[in-house]
Amino acid sequence: MATGRVCKTLLAGVVLVLVVTLLVQASVVSTPWGQDRTTVTVLDDDGEPKATVEVEVADTLQERYTGLSDHDSLEAGHGMLFVHASEDDRTYVMREMDFDIDIVFIGGDRTVTSIENARAPEPGEDGEELRYSGRAQWVLEVPRGYANETEMAVGDDVAIDDG
Repeated sequence: MATGRVCKTLLAGVVLVLVVTLLVQASVVSTPWGQDRTTVTVLDDDGEPKATVEVEVADTLQERYTGLSDHDSLEAGHGMLFVHASEDDRTYVMREMDFDIDIVFIGGDRTVTSIENARAPEPGEDGEELRYSGRAQWVLEVPRGYANETEMAVGDDVAIDDG
């Protein structure tokens, strides 16, 4: 009789652990828009596109940590969008990066708050000391010089295709 109760309790515990694990995995794997890619458009004062960027979405802790460090390069018009739950002060590092990028910080109101020109680590550097900060809910990384070429500026509105 006691063995049956222990087995039922153990089984209930195992089921609970499995359910919690599945819920955690679902929240970590899914993106806010149910997609791994989206489009980001930076707009001029008249609401016309200055730049349209096809991006990979990084919205989990692991994706944000890895970022572009597993890429060899980026083509113009391509990038990565880092998604955070709310606006806050953010610091991005150039950990294990092989190429220079522009880091565009975008506030909760979807306007550009700052733009940083970030260099790749030199030989002997790991990139941890190369830190770039801004206030953002979203962070857009594009090839170095792309922000200047497209005349992105602080205060520009940003449209994010969120499905």
